Amino acid sequence: MPHQIWRGSISFGLVTIPIKLYPATEDNQISFNQLCPKGHRIKYKRWCPVEEKEIAYSEIKKGYETEKDNYVIIDKDDLNKIKLKTTKSIDIKEFVDSKELDPILIEKSYYVAPDTKRGNDKAYSLLVKILSDTKKIAIGKIILRDKENIVALRPYQRGMVMHVLKYLDEIRPTDDIPEIIEAAKQRAHLEPEEISLAKMLVDKFSSKQLDLSDYSDSYAQELEKLIEAKRKGKSIIAKHEPKQKVKPDLLDALKASIQVKKSK
Repeated sequence: MPHQIWRGSISFGLVTIPIKLYPATEDNQISFNQLCPKGHRIKYKRWCPVEEKEIAYSEIKKGYETEKDNYVIIDKDDLNKIKLKTTKSIDIKEFVDSKELDPILIEKSYYVAPDTKRGNDKAYSLLVKILSDTKKIAIGKIILRDKENIVALRPYQRGMVMHVLKYLDEIRPTDDIPEIIEAAKQRAHLEPEEISLAKMLVDKFSSKQLDLSDYSDSYAQELEKLIEAKRKGKSIIAKHEPKQKVKPDLLDALKASIQVKKSK
């Protein structure tokens, strides 16, 4: 069972719902340790280059650099003085249609569970049902890790999930990417036959629903095999990718792709 990372409440109007947050995702990426040439694990010290000594974690302060090498020290008492309502509460500001949530805004996701020790979960169940029936999401604010975040609450399976969202100024505009601008100009030059064949190809590859159980991390599986082989002292045979032939033009590639899909 995942560890609870936050405890507070959801509030809208005069309704208060005691809740707890749990991580909704986990990182299954294989991690490596850094070793010296002789195979000893590297350790890092919290080192002060001015005092030339190691600093204990309990003595470390938070500082904001106002100009080069000049810092404003911020301690726990300072942060307590500016506590907002959203420190222990998700304050719902509005409800919007679920289609308004653009995936690019989502930074991280958490499961929202009722805190039955602090109140009845009937209000929680009611909110989940209303959001599900109306196909809406609740937009609010919460403070996590010294930052006030925008969040979206939506029904998910038998409960509710909270998405931490990025602020609009944290999303880079596509105009910052010159290749995207150039590609957009090419849309006016697409041939009707290219568009028609592309739609046919999309239709051939379309599924009625997304089933992520059909997908797995092939690279991680190969990496595990590599680690196990190295552990047993076995040699590794490198896989060679077949040489790519001359790429056909777009129209020929679309036609060939449809034929390949048909044959499969």
